[in-house]
Amino acid sequence: MEDEMVERTPRTYSGALLAAIAVALLLGIGGIVWSYTLSNKVAAQQRALTDAAAQNTKLAAALQDTNARLNVTTDELKNSLGVTQQQLDARAAALQVREVRGEQKTAQLATAQQETEGQVSAVSSAVTDVKTDVGGVKADVAKTRSDLAETNNQLTSMKGDLNGHSVLIARNNDELEILKHKGDRDYYQFTLVKGLKQQVGTVSLELKRADSKRSRYTLAVFSDDKVYEKKDKSLNEPLQFYSGKDPVLFEIVVNNVSARNTVTGYLSSPKGAPTPRVIAER
Repeated sequence: MEDEMVERTPRTYSGALLAAIAVALLLGIGGIVWSYTLSNKVAAQQRALTDAAAQNTKLAAALQDTNARLNVTTDELKNSLGVTQQQLDARAAALQVREVRGEQKTAQLATAQQETEGQVSAVSSAVTDVKTDVGGVKADVAKTRSDLAETNNQLTSMKGDLNGHSVLIARNNDELEILKHKGDRDYYQFTLVKGLKQQVGTVSLELKRADSKRSRYTLAVFSDDKVYEKKDKSLNEPLQFYSGKDPVLFEIVVNNVSARNTVTGYLSSPKGAPTPRVIAER
């Protein structure tokens, strides 16, 4: 039994040793593999670091170049902004001036509008007054026309002493004004004193005799170196004679004979009658 125990003990030790050696070998192989793998990883990381360092260098150079360009661009931008700011300031000042002027113009326009409104009111008032005056004038004109029409109806038609034709005569100033407004003849009023020759229109007249009681008179007409004597004529009787190079008809009407040897009346001549020659006083 002891021999068996002796034989079993070395065999047991020999098995354990082999097992230990096997484990050590396995651990050594594992360590070698791990070391190799770790070495590869370290080499890869070193290469990565090297590449990163190179990239960082490039980036630093690019950053430096970019910074230089940014500095240049910044200077240019500052200058440009400076000019632009000046322009903006100038424009702002101009706009402010325009705004002030606009406010002034607005105030002026408001004042002008108020003045215009005042003037319009005044004109409206004046127009109203004028309308009132025109209405009054129209009424006066209508009345005058009515009076003229009434007076015109009162004009007397008398036969002339020369050709016997009937002519309209005026017996007073109102009727004479009506004849003047007709516009077909010229009228010259006169007052003659006995014995005094007087120029009337384009002829000369001289009163020879005046009878206020009988309202009769005699006068001489001087025209074209001729003398026409109208004897013993009555009031408002048309005295007619021809005068001028191309003879036209003139008419004399006496409306009043006074006790002071004076007569008043008018001379009538055609429109556009040529001026006759008047003889000198005798």
